[in-house]
Amino acid sequence: MVVKKEMIAMLLAGGQGSRLGVLTTHMAKPAVPFGGKYRIIDFPLSNCINSGIDTVGVLTQYQPLKLNNHIGIGTPWDLDRNIGGVRVLPPFERNVHSEWYTGTANAIYQNIEYMESYNPEYVLILSGDHIYKMDYEVMLDFHKQCNADVTIAAMPVPIEEAKRFGIVITDENKKIVDFEEKPEKPRSNLASMGIYIFTWKSLKEALIAQEEQPNLDFGKHVIPYCHEKGERLFAFEYNGYWKDVGTLNSYWEANMELIDIIPEFNLYEEYWRIYTKSVTLPPQYLSAGSVVEKCIIGSGSTIYGRVYNSVIGCDVVIGEGTVVHDSIIMNDVTIGSHCNIEKTIIAEEAKIGDRVKTGEGEEVENEEFPGIYNHGLVTIAEKSIIPSNLSIGKNTVLSGEFKENEFTDNIIPSGKSIIKGGDRA
Repeated sequence: MVVKKEMIAMLLAGGQGSRLGVLTTHMAKPAVPFGGKYRIIDFPLSNCINSGIDTVGVLTQYQPLKLNNHIGIGTPWDLDRNIGGVRVLPPFERNVHSEWYTGTANAIYQNIEYMESYNPEYVLILSGDHIYKMDYEVMLDFHKQCNADVTIAAMPVPIEEAKRFGIVITDENKKIVDFEEKPEKPRSNLASMGIYIFTWKSLKEALIAQEEQPNLDFGKHVIPYCHEKGERLFAFEYNGYWKDVGTLNSYWEANMELIDIIPEFNLYEEYWRIYTKSVTLPPQYLSAGSVVEKCIIGSGSTIYGRVYNSVIGCDVVIGEGTVVHDSIIMNDVTIGSHCNIEKTIIAEEAKIGDRVKTGEGEEVENEEFPGIYNHGLVTIAEKSIIPSNLSIGKNTVLSGEFKENEFTDNIIPSGKSIIKGGDRA
């Protein structure tokens, strides 16, 4: 039975997120915690239901377990429906040409049958790893008014940064006259956000026509194909908050922006709520001696120490005499007493001993992975055990279970990467 839907969404959530280092060793980037109680994928999923889109295909591939467990049957987003709702779409075995998803458009192509089952007028293509709020219904209205075949959401960026993006060049009516993928000398500062609305007929024809293209990608292949074919391409200009949290520093910055006095990205708006899977936890507890200033504190957390300018997840324990500054502490982390935690990201279920100091000493470039661990951050992977009395320098990463007196003078100098158990950076 074919069920007619005006627009369905296809959410690309299979990314490895290698620039987030050990945070994505065991999970896809969209599953990484964000903002104390959320995960990154909550934002596009919430955008969908807030925009009236009730049919979402989530395309997973890399380390999908946590993501699948989080999405479940879609109940938190009101996407647990018999007709439509949310469906997780991993790669699957076929009679011929079985393969992993090899590119953004290839992943969509492999799910043509799923899309066809809803006979949509329009298909919305989304990425699962950006932080933003957008009413896709407004974008669809723009698409219809322009009689477009393809509409690309685009936002102005500083011209000096434009070469990092796919750039659209438009006329006075926002019709796209040219498209450049990461140009050395950009002719425009309108950058593609990786959000597309296609008329279903145009998308299906483009995917089938290029099905043999290796690593089939929207920016490199599908959009240029539609443009060369003479289809009507338009740019929907977006001027709100949008953040690609693809690096550790941008991830840290986006979390810190949530706790500004007047946050640019507001989690507390009644009319545009962000939904997430929640577990039943007791209220947070702040002891008589605790101090909390300008922070997000998740449910079930117990604070005995002092916490400043930080994002604290759920079920976290911060011991007596401990001071936390400018840090992200994820769910189920335990930090002992009399620690000093500075500009540190501590992933889920890590255990930190007593009198541990992070962010110590001079800032030195990371010896092995300078492109990942930088900007003075300390990163501690999930389920790591950090022994008492350890001093950890800047631009460092630790992953694994460490023992007392494992390090000379109990010091890990700045710029060191200590990753146990074969985990990648």
